[in-house]
Amino acid sequence: MNLSEIILDADRLFIGDEIPRDYLNEKQTKAKNLHALAYPLTKGEVVDLMHYAKEKQLVVIPSGANSGLAHATEAHEGELLIDFSKMNRILDFDLDTLTLSVEPGITIGEVQKFVQERGFFYPPDPASKHSTIGGNVATNAGGMRAVKYGTTRDYVRQMEVVLISGEVLEVGSLAIKNSSGYNLKHLFIGSEGTLGLTTRIDLKIIPLPTVNQSVIAAFPSLPVACEAVISIMRDGLDITACEFFERDAIALSEKMLNTPFPSQKGQAYLLMTFDGSSQESVLAEIARLEATIKTHAPEEIVLLNEADTVTAWKLRDSILTAVVELSENEPLDLSVPTNKIATLFNYTKEVEAKSGLRFVSFGHAGDGNIHACVLRGDLSEAEWAVKRHEVLSELYQYVHDIGGLPSAEHGIGLTKKPYFDQVFDSSYRHYLKQIKLAFDPENRLNPGKLV
Repeated sequence: MNLSEIILDADRLFIGDEIPRDYLNEKQTKAKNLHALAYPLTKGEVVDLMHYAKEKQLVVIPSGANSGLAHATEAHEGELLIDFSKMNRILDFDLDTLTLSVEPGITIGEVQKFVQERGFFYPPDPASKHSTIGGNVATNAGGMRAVKYGTTRDYVRQMEVVLISGEVLEVGSLAIKNSSGYNLKHLFIGSEGTLGLTTRIDLKIIPLPTVNQSVIAAFPSLPVACEAVISIMRDGLDITACEFFERDAIALSEKMLNTPFPSQKGQAYLLMTFDGSSQESVLAEIARLEATIKTHAPEEIVLLNEADTVTAWKLRDSILTAVVELSENEPLDLSVPTNKIATLFNYTKEVEAKSGLRFVSFGHAGDGNIHACVLRGDLSEAEWAVKRHEVLSELYQYVHDIGGLPSAEHGIGLTKKPYFDQVFDSSYRHYLKQIKLAFDPENRLNPGKLV
């Protein structure tokens, strides 16, 4: 079977040199002599593409919105690229089970808009609203609301997965409880496209909270703000989002957007949201918040009106973009226990002073997810490569030593693979490789990523 017999539309199949240069420049800047780029529309086409790849002994690389930060969909040479961006339909919305069935190429922004217009809520909230649900599943994306609602894996009921062999698996169930063998669904979630490719994802939807209130607390330093977070979690506040960032970080967004942050006091901030079914319950939680953090001497606490809420969150969402505009950088996705956030932040300042590389720190304080960026500045390419590796090797080891992990929601991909291998022992990595071999014995599905 030829590729043109599988993908019948000329605008969904590009072979060899036919692959648009713009696509390569945007998504696959390091790829050379790719076998083909295919845009499937159906499960059947994905199955046939897998059979074709098996016949030709091709490596298969899946792709979506290209919003990932770990190079987990990067191709190199001779691969078959399967781009799921056109496989983007809503298949069903079952109100009886509160289940939304979608294809992997639909974006999280489209999913959130669809359900919210109908009075429902899909809580996972990664910053890239153009990221695809398939990509979110591949990395177990979380976002700002994970502190209350959890991550993507908490909202996947079941999935249809195509293996490298072309075999189709149904994993998960619409049933709420499951003690029926190994949970293969959770094995595929977070596997970064190395075990199988999703063609249908059934998502759990919940009723939409009717009231939201955002709050800013300004502090003299980030370690003090982090101590306040420990108190917030210990006191059991029902907080929906709890973001932290330094004044230096939000100042980059202010400059880029030419918009002031609603608080100009302090050197560090917690930007928080509470949601619920009534104004009274939300305001009661905010009163508890004020009492809890008062012992940490905030410089001010600001309840935001609607306009300032939009401004504050837009500025927060723009930090990474502002950093990218400032300098080439290495974005980090560190995960530590919440009581170690301040410890890690202080350590980054030590590394910053020793290495001369600037760090910009922000992230999800409520769940211990730090998205610091290490800036290249004016270093040459060679200097940046050497110093970056030295700093990252030291940093990932320290994170491991204090009970943390190299990735919270971005995945390992290619960029973190050397440090993943560094901090996890050989026995742990051996069993990960055995799982990979069980599903992909010839190592032809997104190889070199994660394991």
